[in-house]
This record gives sequence, structure tokens and C-alpha cells, in this order.
Amino acid sequence: MRPSKRAPDAMRDVTLERAVARYAEGSCLVSFGNTRVLCTASLEERGPPWLRGSGKGWVTAEYAMLPRATHERTRREVNSGKPSGRTQEIQRLIGRSLRAVTNLPALGERQITVDCDVLQADGGTRTASITGAWVALHDCLAWMRARSIISVDPLKDHVAAVSCGIYKGTPVLDLDYAEDSAAETDANFVLTGRGGIVEVQGTAEMEPFSEAQFVELLGLAKGGIAALVDLQRKAIA
Repeated sequence: MRPSKRAPDAMRDVTLERAVARYAEGSCLVSFGNTRVLCTASLEERGPPWLRGSGKGWVTAEYAMLPRATHERTRREVNSGKPSGRTQEIQRLIGRSLRAVTNLPALGERQITVDCDVLQADGGTRTASITGAWVALHDCLAWMRARSIISVDPLKDHVAAVSCGIYKGTPVLDLDYAEDSAAETDANFVLTGRGGIVEVQGTAEMEPFSEAQFVELLGLAKGGIAALVDLQRKAIA
């Protein structure tokens, strides 16, 4: 039995609330159960220096956790002088995921930065961030089209992410913290709306997992991400 009493293939309650930040060109408050992340997309009328003259734009991301997003207060990383290795890895993952479904030349020489700030963490903060970041990016691009900044929609597909793992010998979908902290195997899957694989992160915490178990985890992820993409479609409708 899972701590949350969910079936192995059941996700937590997921919500996607748009336009929650007044000043951002696009925003989304995403909730995966008790995990909540505020995603804001900001347009800059110039791209990174190393793309100057290329005619191509860029999409990047930053990720952070508020000090009381967890059970005990954590120190703000800005006070330590640089982001942790975990933070850098997550924000690079979010950026790669968004760029995988964005036609960068269609942006022109502009940059969109999606900030993902974890308000409350209960497992799956990176997967929630990617799922909500896509909605924020979508709304930023719609804002640009409405003002004739761009003439076509640069988004080629949806992208969403979900965690899977093996908990007490059973493959399960969308781990909360109680499961994630005790799982034998922990994996994150990033897929497009058409089912393309953007990234897979999988780690055996105890015993190595088998190819058959990996295939089962991938099957759970595909079902979960299909449901997330459906929620994205309904949110932007």
C-alpha cells in the first residue's frame, strides 16, 4: 500500500492555474498534490551574447526553492554565493525540456527565461516545474503573437514530466516525498505530447533494477504524461 493510498498507476491531484503573476508575460501555478511551483516566463528583447547575429532565439530556465518550502528552513542559495549542483542540474533540465519543443529561429534574437520557484515541496519539484513551465512559456509566446512581436507559434509540441519509482518492490507513478525518500529506484521521465523522449533520469538507490522493470516504469510514465498533456490542453483552451 502506498502512503497516499493511491493505486500504483495513479497520480496525485494536478492543477495548472494560469496568469497568476501580474507582470510576467506568461505564468502558471502548478500543483502536484502538496508540491506547488510558481512558473513565470519573461521576455528579453535580446538573446545571449553567444547567439548574437545568428537570427536565433533562446529559452532558458532558473529554479529555486523558497526557504520554507520544506519541513525545515533552508538557507537561500544567493547567500552562499552560487547555486548548488542540484539546482544547476534541475534548471538545465527544465531549459533543455522547453527548447526541445520550441522553434528557436522563430523567436528572432530574443530570450525567454522561465523562473520556477518552489513554494512547497513534497516530491517531484522538477517534474512539476517542467509541466508548469510549458504553460507559462505558451502564454508568453501568445502574448508576443498578440503584439505582433512574432508572426508564428514557435511551439512544436507539448512537453511534460513525471516521476516513477519502485517502492516496496512495486513500480509506482508520481512519487511524493514519503515514497521518494524510501524508494528502491527513482526515475524522472520527460516526454513530448507525441510521446517523444526528451530525457530519462533513473537511479537505483538500493538493488539494481531490471530492463523489464524499466519498461514498466516507462509505461507508467507514458500514461501519466498523457494525462498531464491533456491537462495542459484544457488549461490553455
